[in-house]
Amino acid sequence: MKHENIRSCILLCGGMSRRMGQDKGTMLINEKPMIIHILEKLNYQIDEVIIVLNDEKRIAKYKSLIQNHIKNKLKTDFDYEMIFLEDEIKNQGPLSGIMTGLKTIKGKYGLVLPCDSPFITSNFIKNMFNILNENLEEEIFIEGIVPYHNKNMDLLEKLTKEKELPEDIGFKNSLINNSEPLHSIYKSSIYPDIEELLHSNKNDVKSLIKNINSYFIPIYDNISNEDNKKNNYSTHGINNIENNFKNINSKEDLDN
Repeated sequence: MKHENIRSCILLCGGMSRRMGQDKGTMLINEKPMIIHILEKLNYQIDEVIIVLNDEKRIAKYKSLIQNHIKNKLKTDFDYEMIFLEDEIKNQGPLSGIMTGLKTIKGKYGLVLPCDSPFITSNFIKNMFNILNENLEEEIFIEGIVPYHNKNMDLLEKLTKEKELPEDIGFKNSLINNSEPLHSIYKSSIYPDIEELLHSNKNDVKSLIKNINSYFIPIYDNISNEDNKKNNYSTHGINNIENNFKNINSKEDLDN
């Protein structure tokens, strides 16, 4: 039985990065593996994390890496349950990992994160679950909570307050095209929708958010802390001053 009050996270670790030439999650940033940066940000924010990898060999590698980190710190760094899973369907990208995680989580909803976003913040994680809880309290039927980039603040604020999309298909496609589906919350019960997509050879995550009842929330890029306090953006969107969505896709990204 799934529980609404359990905060679940699905961490997608996929396979080897072709562009990086190595396993991204184990890459060192400031002398610490990338995945450890994310696991530390999850502390005190969640109840469980499902770490999805593509094979048993990498599961063993990640378990050893995390255990060595804890041992070297001489304390237990993580206050939540940690579960390792192998991709149920191979070579289908992150969508398969999302499906695998949603089948396993104890919560009714799970926050999906990629392992190559080491700059994610605790505030982002907290805000995402706060937005989820607000919608559950209002009994709004939502299968996905998806952050979305746009500089049209007035339109985004109106959209967020009304909690519904205009009927215009082009507008919805614009939302989807500028969304962050790998930094989103999904309802656990949608995993059959993902299975159907994968069996139809559709493995683009954005094809999922087209097919479910997605609630798009604005990302306020380049908003100063002063403006955020003045306008209270964080109560109805995501303030991205900390670069929560920056991915490490090449070695050059580490220098930028």
